[in-house]
Amino acid sequence: MIMMKKRKIPMRRDVLTEEMLPKKQLVRIVRDQEGTISIDPTGKKSGRGAYVSLDPAAVQAAKGKRVLDKVFDQKIAPEFYDELFAYVDHQKARQELFGQQQ
Repeated sequence: MIMMKKRKIPMRRDVLTEEMLPKKQLVRIVRDQEGTISIDPTGKKSGRGAYVSLDPAAVQAAKGKRVLDKVFDQKIAPEFYDELFAYVDHQKARQELFGQQQ
């Protein structure tokens, strides 16, 4: 019987709920050096990053409280919150349809 080493699961803090969650259950938002805020599906873009859970309700609440404006210390267009909501909603639906991807 071969014992496989248990792999450490990378954890990140969700900026909307302050919960620690596995990185694979979160989506990364990044601000590049020009100050542009974007969704980073690969998690590899350079810049200041923040993680958001795949919870459309949390994104809607964040839009009202302007949470990402505070995290990135700059004004973020309401359209970005709408884009983030659509992305998160889509990813959550994919997860439910196909199961947790590893």
